[in-house]
Amino acid sequence: MKFLNIEIKARTADQGRIRNILSGLEAEYRGLDHQVDTYFNASKGRLKLREGNIENNLIYYERENMKGPKESRYDLLKTEPGSMIKNMLSSAMGVFKVVEKKREIYYIDNVKFHIDTVQNLGNFIEIEAIDNTGGTDSSALLEQCRHYLDLFGVKEEDLLTCSYSDLLE
Repeated sequence: MKFLNIEIKARTADQGRIRNILSGLEAEYRGLDHQVDTYFNASKGRLKLREGNIENNLIYYERENMKGPKESRYDLLKTEPGSMIKNMLSSAMGVFKVVEKKREIYYIDNVKFHIDTVQNLGNFIEIEAIDNTGGTDSSALLEQCRHYLDLFGVKEEDLLTCSYSDLLE
């Protein structure tokens, strides 16, 4: 099943301010995840294996590289830490990039927030307004995303157009 989200990724110099805003909104804190994302050479879209102490998934997604909120359609397969899937995909497809990060995970209803510290790149915020039921249209998700962009005071020049893996090039 394909899922839909509207997401943004932006640089941030003040992760503490964002934490305080999320705390004031009584966001549900899911924890600090140390994640290693291995991106494979895919003929279209992106295929990555996320290995963490909280989240472990194989994720295929298609998303345009553009500034601001962008639509992403994705498939998600839960994986087990230490499975053979990484070795199999590495052998079959080759590895494009590896991204290592520390990620704080928060939720407010269907909106997921990441406060990321990415190795060799710096500090970021991600906002994902998620439709995992098939019942929310993209315009409603876009409105949610824009609301939090404004609330966090994210500036246009801080918005990223691409994946962390692209920034490592």
